[in-house]
Amino acid sequence: MNTQTPINQPRRADRAITDETRIKAMLHSAPFGMLATEWQGQPFIKPTLFSYDEAGNALYFHGALEGRTQQNIAANPRVSFCLSKMGRLLPADTAMEFGMEYESVVVFGRVRFVAQPEEAQRALQLLLDKYFPHLKPGEDYRGVTPEELEVTAVYRLDIEQWSGKAAHARNEYPGAFYYEDLAGHMKR
Repeated sequence: MNTQTPINQPRRADRAITDETRIKAMLHSAPFGMLATEWQGQPFIKPTLFSYDEAGNALYFHGALEGRTQQNIAANPRVSFCLSKMGRLLPADTAMEFGMEYESVVVFGRVRFVAQPEEAQRALQLLLDKYFPHLKPGEDYRGVTPEELEVTAVYRLDIEQWSGKAAHARNEYPGAFYYEDLAGHMKR
């Protein structure tokens, strides 16, 4: 492996997503991502709901005030965050030619605990607006209170680099199907 290759450069340059607008769109629309931290050499990954603050070039997420994520970030704030979108499965005549359409983004940066109540409040509202855009604070629900902010850890991942990758979509592909269509064929 070439140790001089930048961390945000996919091995397959022909599959790299270089359009930042496309990467940002994925960061806005992905339902969740995987946060990767490290503790004394042991990788730790967890699914995480998040919001993307494009103006601040940051991701926000929340969690418990104590626990592995908090400990790992305190020990080493350098993290990566991955999200992906699965397309169709592509059968073939030989096992080696089977494939799948997909897109993914990996973000690299540093996470910090959000200490300012105003920023924490804004970050939590960004999360609520992303996942419940049809509901409005003050009309459909009571907003976050200062007491709730005191018992919630809000984190900001400042994006330093990112990379995107996609398998080539094939419009006409005999037998292509979506994974969700397999429900009736799965062994129980």
